[in-house]
Amino acid sequence: MGIASLMGTTIEYYDFFIYGTAAALVFGTVFFPNSDPVTGTLLSLATFGVAFVARPLGGVVFGHFGDRVGRKVTLVTTLVMMGAATVAIGLIPSYVTIGIAAPILLVVLRFIQGIALGGEYGGAVLMTVEHSPKGKRGFYSSWVQTGAQCGLIVANIVFLVVGAAMGDDAFLSWGWRVPFWISSLLVILGLIIRLRLEESPEFEALRKSHVVSPAPALVVLRRHKMAVLLIAGAAVGNSATFYSATVFGLSYGSNHGFTRIQMLVIIIAAAVWVIAASIFFGALSDRVGRKQIFITGNLAIAVTAYGWMRAFDTENQAVVLVAYLVMLTGYSMTWGTIGVFFAEAFDGAVRYTGLSIGFTLGVILGGAVTPLVLRKLVADMDSGLPVVLWIAASTVTSALCALSVRQIDAPSRRSGADHVARNASLH
Repeated sequence: MGIASLMGTTIEYYDFFIYGTAAALVFGTVFFPNSDPVTGTLLSLATFGVAFVARPLGGVVFGHFGDRVGRKVTLVTTLVMMGAATVAIGLIPSYVTIGIAAPILLVVLRFIQGIALGGEYGGAVLMTVEHSPKGKRGFYSSWVQTGAQCGLIVANIVFLVVGAAMGDDAFLSWGWRVPFWISSLLVILGLIIRLRLEESPEFEALRKSHVVSPAPALVVLRRHKMAVLLIAGAAVGNSATFYSATVFGLSYGSNHGFTRIQMLVIIIAAAVWVIAASIFFGALSDRVGRKQIFITGNLAIAVTAYGWMRAFDTENQAVVLVAYLVMLTGYSMTWGTIGVFFAEAFDGAVRYTGLSIGFTLGVILGGAVTPLVLRKLVADMDSGLPVVLWIAASTVTSALCALSVRQIDAPSRRSGADHVARNASLH
């Protein structure tokens, strides 16, 4: 189950991240050609943030169906939606061809991507958490978390290969579209995998016991408002760190002494490290607890962000890579535990909705504007200090919010039968 969820999540995040890579590298030229290079990049990064605004909507809509109809059917739907939007982005004519309609179509399709991913994350985590053997939730859910890095790696490798196989002119003209078209093949693979999945046993138990909530979102807003707000705050630092390191880091490094290929290689290598480290910390959380690791990871990011930013000044690829690995070790502590940590803050009948709304709100606060704001601040102030302060403030905030998150559904505190009994009492 963990591997199946990992593969499906990898495909969805591949679709999501090739947009971020393209926004950092080519969209400014293709869709905003009348702007100067800095403004064009800022405008393309602004379209990148549109998906984050859409993610809570996806969390509410698909959270409702995930808690009402089931996790499996929701995951199939989000995969198809994401794939269709991604392929369509690769078919949009350039600004030179259709004018203002080009960036408008880009924004609409990016919004659809955001809705799909907003519904995808909670379902993928829960399918694994609710299938996990006793005492192994952290380990198994960490594999799903690494789907984000796997998707990032595949996206960057595809861009790396396509970019290396052709000149800059061909890449800007049509080559950037190839990674988006490849999504159609990956979606077919993902559908084959997800259609074979069995429904979550915990959801089936809830359905058989007739305690499925008719309006999960209303229950969450009425009974779990504080949990949602705390989770949103706890997710801010993780999201801010990730998009600072990937989207902003790719754009910044490519304009400060490094080639596009050098930066892609750094990010790919760092993502491989995050995969291994996230699985390690996810497994460790089964023994020492989610909260301790999650908080420690956020504080570690705050401490190491300065060294990461200063590393770019060396214009040495090896130094920058080491700085990435150091800072992203702290990130791995948060990412490897975030899914199960947040899932255990809700009971089964509203878990999909609560997890999705809280997490996606945090992603908006931490990730929607981070690449755009940081790029603007660095351009205006000619200093990397705002980047360090942004990351540190975000991660310290997350650590403070995480302190108050209650894990009401931790396996050590309640048996499976008790889960259903508690849900019955709430609904």
